[in-house]
Amino acid sequence: MQPDTNHPIRIVPHPARIRVLWKGHIIADTTDALMLYEASYSGVRYVPRTDVDMTLLTKSSLKTHCPYKGDASYFSLLSDGATAENAIWSYETPFPAVSNIARYLAFDPEKVEFVENNGP
Repeated sequence: MQPDTNHPIRIVPHPARIRVLWKGHIIADTTDALMLYEASYSGVRYVPRTDVDMTLLTKSSLKTHCPYKGDASYFSLLSDGATAENAIWSYETPFPAVSNIARYLAFDPEKVEFVENNGP
């Protein structure tokens, strides 16, 4: 399925620096994030994989399918005996209409903390 007027998807650069925190760890720090706005859902921050500390992520067996974006793979966060199951997802080969989010990761805002600012 393609995004359309009944189910629009818009991807734009995020205007500020984003840091993603979990259990005192900086999981990501970027000025190159994207915001994905889909239909009436809240916007989702997508962070370039190159700006994520992948050492705290473990690939999960969970997979989901979105008819507008494609197949999502999930990651859990593991550190100091704590786990945040399926806290991160990625569309590794998204559909062409949303190809901008390839090589980006999205974080569940209920499982991590976002710090945003316009400074360094």
